[in-house]
Amino acid sequence: MDDPASQEFTTWLQDWAHGNRGAFDRLMPVVYRELRKLAARYMRNERSGHTLTPTALIHEAYIRLVSQPAPEFRNRSHFFGVAAQVMRQILVENARAFRAEKHGAGRKASLHEVGDRAAAPLPPDVVEVDEALRALERFDERKARAVEMQYFGGLSVEEIAEALQMSPRTAARELRAAKAALLLELARR
Repeated sequence: MDDPASQEFTTWLQDWAHGNRGAFDRLMPVVYRELRKLAARYMRNERSGHTLTPTALIHEAYIRLVSQPAPEFRNRSHFFGVAAQVMRQILVENARAFRAEKHGAGRKASLHEVGDRAAAPLPPDVVEVDEALRALERFDERKARAVEMQYFGGLSVEEIAEALQMSPRTAARELRAAKAALLLELARR
């Protein structure tokens, strides 16, 4: 991307990687704002009564991102691609913990409960999406990363192309193919 703001962001990332605390201080308000937008957008699509708030999600993502030793982010798109991966991990961990608590962590479901769930299919939750992405990763890791960046990170096709070092046309094609594969995988579940 030739966007001046993106170039400035990349410069700050590189300076931060070389130990410049001032670059880190300039970078973090921008990172925080972007993560907040991503978290709010994503959490709007989550189940009601979700125990993880957008603020908690971005704080956890922020802590995990800045606690990495010697960050090696190439540019803004790469950084937010990694942020998407971190947010995915947090959301999946939270969803799995919720499922375990809700279902009694090993408690057997009654036939009545199973029948109720089967009669009212729900849209896939974050754990199902994660499992489908893991299946896709085994087949084509690049396609899985592209979907992860868009679904969990809110990156545009152009940003995904930059992060994965491909043309925007190729990124769009990869996303279409990946989404089709994911829909098939989710339909099997």
